[in-house]
Amino acid sequence: MNEIMIISTTDTMDLAEKIAQALVREGAAACVNIVPGIRSIYQWEGKVCDEPELLLLIKSSDENFESVRSRIRQLHTYDTPEVIAVPINAGDPDYLNWLHAQLKSRPGKN
Repeated sequence: MNEIMIISTTDTMDLAEKIAQALVREGAAACVNIVPGIRSIYQWEGKVCDEPELLLLIKSSDENFESVRSRIRQLHTYDTPEVIAVPINAGDPDYLNWLHAQLKSRPGKN
């Protein structure tokens, strides 16, 4: 199992909590941090936008990426939500062991 951190954003705390709860409850993620107070500047439909957002840091594995991506797309209100995976190249062994145990211990998981 290769650990990854999946990054996403939302525009409301309610949506961030809904996505985080679903991913953890369903075993697709071991942990989701919700970081309020970020500001995103991006181009959308020919305009530069400057919006407040919340950042989701989703700890999971590469084998769960597709289920995380799919679930975010299902729950998200954005037409094109950010879903980016970054490999975790190193980490505290105790934390990584905990992450693995969380991903393997959910109902329906191997």
